Amino acid sequence: MERGSNRLNVHRDEEMKHELQGLLRSGHPTRADEWHDPEPGADDDPPAAALGAVPRPGTPAGEEALRFELGRHLARTPFPAKRRELLRTLHERHAPDGLIDVVTELPPDETFHNVQEMVTTLGRGMPA
Repeated sequence: MERGSNRLNVHRDEEMKHELQGLLRSGHPTRADEWHDPEPGADDDPPAAALGAVPRPGTPAGEEALRFELGRHLARTPFPAKRRELLRTLHERHAPDGLIDVVTELPPDETFHNVQEMVTTLGRGMPA
């Protein structure tokens, strides 16, 4: 049987499947020693985007969460950019539709140099 570029042999594949079988069936770690388990997220970590709706500007917490989500999906690469380039980057990086809808509210002719400028502009356009 051709294995392609796989570095592991058939026996190691089976051994790894056996090791993960308990975790996959139970949905929680099954090791006796806690130090083997991945560390959980901290209490002050921002919530994951998949857990809820995309935050809206208007409140300090909403602006911080929006800045985090935009920064996570845009990084530094597209700046400086106009709305069109930002939307294209978000589409390429498979951003949530809610985040794309928020960026659509930006003025089309303004150039943004960072995420903070985007959030500030969005916050000014929102009702208080």
